[in-house]
Amino acid sequence: MDISADQPIFVISVAAELADMHPQTLRQYDRLGIVKPSRAPGKSRRYSQRDVNMLREVQRLSQEGVSLEGIKRILELENQVAALQSRISELTEELARRPRAVDSRIFAAGAAGDVVSLSRGQRPRPRSQAVMLWRPRAIGK
Repeated sequence: MDISADQPIFVISVAAELADMHPQTLRQYDRLGIVKPSRAPGKSRRYSQRDVNMLREVQRLSQEGVSLEGIKRILELENQVAALQSRISELTEELARRPRAVDSRIFAAGAAGDVVSLSRGQRPRPRSQAVMLWRPRAIGK
């Protein structure tokens, strides 16, 4: 039986012991939104292994002199980076699944200013009905 790192299985006293903290510290971190445990039906907190790892990271940063507000911001930025890396992976996989024919197409501006799709080595056709009128302007008028 595999237990996921996100499975909320630890009550607050066990999570506090695993993170080498006092349970009141975990409650404070929850109130501040630094570590957000799941809630059991009776409203009691349940911590996952990922939460415990995050508590250890919070403790490390705190011991290095980072304020709680700074720690919260660091964790938010780390979550954003993880989400962006995940999105990059998704987009990279999507690009890999696309047919190669798309790679050989070129887009250019047509004579009318519209976007046209071309094959390699091809040029947009000139607009045959385009009439250019040019009248020199007198200087000073």
